[in-house]
Amino acid sequence: MCVLVARCHDVVCFVRPGSIDASAAERGLDGAAVRFGKATDPGSLMRDGFRGERFDAVVSCMASRTGALKDAWAVDYEAHINALEAAKAAGVAHFVLLSAMCVQKPHLAFQHAKLAFEQKLTASGLTYSIVRPTAFFKSLSGQVERVRSGKRYVVFGDGRQTACKPISDRDLARYIADCLDDPATQNRILPIGGPGPAITPREQGERLFALTGRAPRFAEIPVALLDGIGWGLAALGVLIPRMKEKAELARIGRYYATESMLVLDQETGRYSADKTPSTGSDTLFDFYAQLVAEDTSVDRGAHKVF
Repeated sequence: MCVLVARCHDVVCFVRPGSIDASAAERGLDGAAVRFGKATDPGSLMRDGFRGERFDAVVSCMASRTGALKDAWAVDYEAHINALEAAKAAGVAHFVLLSAMCVQKPHLAFQHAKLAFEQKLTASGLTYSIVRPTAFFKSLSGQVERVRSGKRYVVFGDGRQTACKPISDRDLARYIADCLDDPATQNRILPIGGPGPAITPREQGERLFALTGRAPRFAEIPVALLDGIGWGLAALGVLIPRMKEKAELARIGRYYATESMLVLDQETGRYSADKTPSTGSDTLFDFYAQLVAEDTSVDRGAHKVF
């Protein structure tokens, strides 16, 4: 948002009630006008968001908080359908969608929901840019405090099975903003990673130990354990409906423990770091160094695992 404002775009930010401080909203958020409402409610989106005004573009970074079944289809699909219909009514010509790298190999509810909307968007007649980023710094920083406090770094398997090319919020924001002006990014699906080589979870842990001056100590969790948890919760879900959501969360954990966040080479069926485009200049290891130097950690909210 601040990138768009810095580039002299007039920005209206539509946010959930309570997601930011009311006084901040009154002052404007990073130079953008702030409007509160619910994207899951078509009436609120039109009444509180678009307000009968005309807009040139929509940039959507909406995503379900947990990825659980009900939440996924309500936000990753239905709320985006609402936004798409409202965008058409507001004369929007270009819709920029923040999607996810993992939809290349869909096994989970939120992945299917995201793909379903991607298909609606590409068939909408609007100019579109579908950005599929790799892992975010925030999602890979959950164990900083564990290492700092002398605990083991948790990996699945030996920690070398998967890899990603992490991207910072700042670099991703710049890339998304570029989509509004760069014809090469329009009417395309855009997988994107951050700078540098792909990094495994093992390498992430090793760097954190080096930065904190501690000897590397890893806790290796067998993937089979995740399978057992998932099967057990799924079985309970037959009798206890609320366990279905927990089973889906277990499947999400298993997916990220075994699948890389890189471009999937359709010819070989393997993930390819070389085919994953890079952008920006911020690196995950520099981000780790900053967290360690400042003795801070990252609040990941609903994305917390460890």
